[in-house]
Amino acid sequence: MEAFRVLVVDDEPDFLETILKRLKRRKIDATGVDSGKAALELLEREPFDVVILDVRMPGMDGIETLKEMKKRRPLMEVIMLTGHASVEAGMQGMQLGAFDFVMKPAEMDDLLERIRQAFERKQLHEKKVHEFRAI
Repeated sequence: MEAFRVLVVDDEPDFLETILKRLKRRKIDATGVDSGKAALELLEREPFDVVILDVRMPGMDGIETLKEMKKRRPLMEVIMLTGHASVEAGMQGMQLGAFDFVMKPAEMDDLLERIRQAFERKQLHEKKVHEFRAI
């Protein structure tokens, strides 16, 4: 599988630091920010293939952030991170275009598999768009 870029958005510094270390240890190009606003600002400057997005954050929450991300980068895949109390928000995220949602604390192997699946789906959608434009 070719290299891909992951953006992790979570307001909990310990969780963000840990997940970034674990992704980088697996040779995944991962970047992290601590808010939806920071994520949207970064997306203006840099492309990402997959976003891991916390649902519950102060200020701009994950659902608001997802809506803006999908407007700006509709083919980018988003995996929502939810706690037990916010499963409904994860499901709402999927209705708004998220690829999937994962319960916190996320099992790393499960999260990695979902990231890979999300990247494969993004590649498939990009290929279809390219083929359509070639017609």
